[in-house]
Amino acid sequence: MKIGILSRNPKLYSTRRLVEAAEARGHEVHVIDTLRCYMNITSMKPEVHYKGENLTGFDAVIPRIGASVTFYGTAVLRQFEMMGVYPLNESVAISRSRDKLRALQLLSRKGIGLPVTGFAHRPDDVDDLIKMVGGAPLVIKLLEGTQGIGVVLAETKGAAESVIEAFMGLQANILVQEFIKEAGGADIRCFVVGGKVVASMKRQGKEGEFRSNLHRGGSANLIRITPEERSTAVRAAQTMGLNVCGVDLLRSNHGPVVMEVNSSPGLGGIEAATGKDVAGLIIDFIEKNSKSGNTKTRGQG
Repeated sequence: MKIGILSRNPKLYSTRRLVEAAEARGHEVHVIDTLRCYMNITSMKPEVHYKGENLTGFDAVIPRIGASVTFYGTAVLRQFEMMGVYPLNESVAISRSRDKLRALQLLSRKGIGLPVTGFAHRPDDVDDLIKMVGGAPLVIKLLEGTQGIGVVLAETKGAAESVIEAFMGLQANILVQEFIKEAGGADIRCFVVGGKVVASMKRQGKEGEFRSNLHRGGSANLIRITPEERSTAVRAAQTMGLNVCGVDLLRSNHGPVVMEVNSSPGLGGIEAATGKDVAGLIIDFIEKNSKSGNTKTRGQG
């Protein structure tokens, strides 16, 4: 098979591991810088060009699209879909999961456990918004934030009001969520491939830090998840329409709640914590499912 990996940096651990796993199985692999692609939007003959060449003959494409380039990255991926190339994750599913509000609304509609969440731009009654999610302490998030950036824990009502008013002054859309104190600054990353949780780890925030992101100094270790947590992760992935994703859960007093569904989860932390060849499992999934035009949307979404 000829596989393309849409990644801005071939030296990243996740990209390197996918290349290694694919080549070990005898596949031809090309790492393609998403932002350096350009497209010919021609009726009945869509093309993607890269460094002066027309990219043809690909059987599958693995999108490793960073949050900051979601718009252009999904446009490139959609072009590949229109060419009949099999996408590991479809462009419409990536866009769906990257829109935090849309993702939460879809998960809510399916009855999947979530923290109590409010959404606002310029609320007339900040006090009512705070009451709506159970009062302080609470978590305030910028809708566009990633990797723990733009996430604030407000421990008192006064602090919550100040942060919300500050974000309002920036004309920012914000999510206000209940603080799951019983999680103890830890979350669970469930790595889903093809409708199954193939690996899971517990991420613990460093002392004094309620965010557990590894980018922010958190640590990771192997964990055994419950059947309910496994089911929640799989249902969240299916709701987003993602074949491969990382589902981040918190253990709350009312069961597992989904914090985020990540369409380009890193492989470094999960492989180190679990010792599993997750990259190999991803390539195995592509081998079994890759077929020309085998997408639900064919670039229509």
